[in-house]
Amino acid sequence: MFAADYDELDGLALAAMLRQGETTPFELMTIAVRLAQERALPLNALCHSHFDQALELAGKAQLTGPFGGLPFLLKDSGLASRLLPSSMGSRMFRDTRYSFDSNLVERFEAAGLLSFARTTVPELCMAPTTEAIANGGPTLNPWDSQRSPGGSSGGSAVAVALGVVPIAHGSDGGGSIRIPASCCGVFGLKPSRGLLPMGPARGEGWGGLATDGVITRTVRDTAAALDAVAGSDPGAPYAAPAKPGSFLANLDKPFDRPLRIAKWVATWNDIPVDPDCLAAVALAERHFAENGHEVVEISPPDIDFDRFVNALIDVIAANAVVSIGTVVGDQPSAQWSGLLEPTILDAYHHGQRVQATDYISAIGCFHQISRVMAQYMRGFDLLLTPTLTQLPVRLGTLSMNDDFRAFRLKSARYTMFLAIINASGQPAANVPLYWNQQGIPAGIQLIGHFGDDDTVLRASAELERLCPWIRRYERPRSNP
Repeated sequence: MFAADYDELDGLALAAMLRQGETTPFELMTIAVRLAQERALPLNALCHSHFDQALELAGKAQLTGPFGGLPFLLKDSGLASRLLPSSMGSRMFRDTRYSFDSNLVERFEAAGLLSFARTTVPELCMAPTTEAIANGGPTLNPWDSQRSPGGSSGGSAVAVALGVVPIAHGSDGGGSIRIPASCCGVFGLKPSRGLLPMGPARGEGWGGLATDGVITRTVRDTAAALDAVAGSDPGAPYAAPAKPGSFLANLDKPFDRPLRIAKWVATWNDIPVDPDCLAAVALAERHFAENGHEVVEISPPDIDFDRFVNALIDVIAANAVVSIGTVVGDQPSAQWSGLLEPTILDAYHHGQRVQATDYISAIGCFHQISRVMAQYMRGFDLLLTPTLTQLPVRLGTLSMNDDFRAFRLKSARYTMFLAIINASGQPAANVPLYWNQQGIPAGIQLIGHFGDDDTVLRASAELERLCPWIRRYERPRSNP
């Protein structure tokens, strides 16, 4: 197999070739490693690369699961894996080792996915861009090296966009799958809360905001991955409604009636939306109309956006205290503060000031948003929004030298349509429909009712059939 052939196929197509004996896991891993070295490393998208170990594992791999023997990448998010250390984009957590595999990693491996490196993230995955000192500098957007690839799953989105792997792990606590998927022009689904396992070491992340998932080149790869890994784990505090028999099998089923889709493009606080982001929504609206669906524009949901942003700041900062505290204990800050970037150090100090009443109030705010969004979507099957309010920002725009509150306020304006869906726990996907005249992608977001990941995937697949994006992957510039 040649790299050009590998580039043109998604994960399921490559897995079919493996089963038919047309290629081997070792051959695919050899190509993936070469592409990682030629494409991903120059854009600073990988860390903790274990190429020799990966080739050895691929040489022994069995063709088990739906992806038997396919190269794969794990986000540097701290998802426990005995094979790969993690640093979470931080000098403080550099080379953290694990004595066990998380339940999700076990399921990835059972699906036949072979992890050979971690993908870069911002420090503690706490930014919508990927510009960590621990990574030696910023990760670059493959469509424009002066722009951010998004975050926090920035390295994963870059690797998928460049064809290094067709599927990579991501996680999303405030848009961290959908942001980089939009910035890099790939498909990314944030699943419903509780659909994927978080055990055995964790029950929730960021007060229930966070979930894991994957970033892919095609909708069907995401559907197949969910079929393989979805389902709660024993003792989990959350569980999504039962999934359908197969997300993948349902993709080609026509809807039994036209969908009713709400379009939400107006903003809170008069936050401006870039014309290209609005053009992406208009394109999706036209495609849905071609398939006979109804799209109705509605006003924003009745949510106090400022209160929500303040709640988000408190919860993330409190979690930073817990994470950093596991390392520093009672050591004086002078001994370790230099290991954190200024924004994250300030998050730690902010988190120390968060009172129990503040935290409880923040969680109550999230729960209220769940109620509001459920009512807001009554009478509609899906909600259509821009993914971001702006095109991928220029590197350095969201600086980790700001104080934490200022940084989060800037981030909230950029990601206005995203983090509230983490609060509500609903499924939401970035669909890469649109590139502007300069070749910069702008995604649209499809949001489903809680537990109805199936409708989000099926509608995304409809858009993919009308406006396929996989051929665009030959265009990214792999060198800065």
